[in-house]
Amino acid sequence: MAKATKPADLRAKTVEELDTLLIDLKREQFNLRFQHATGQTEGQSRMREVRREIARVKTVATEVVKKSSAGHAPAVKS
Repeated sequence: MAKATKPADLRAKTVEELDTLLIDLKREQFNLRFQHATGQTEGQSRMREVRREIARVKTVATEVVKKSSAGHAPAVKS
């Protein structure tokens, strides 16, 4: 992933696509941490970008789940 994904682009995706993207980002984060530990990485910038991208995907996924469950909530009886 070369550029950060905009939240509007993420909101257009399904929950399954967001889960797949999250798995890919976590895999990349692991690889970057491993490279950093062995001294092979050149900078911290990509690690920071990936971390923020993970947070962005998780936030949008939570929004999508809450939005979909809000429409299916049962009515409260008094």
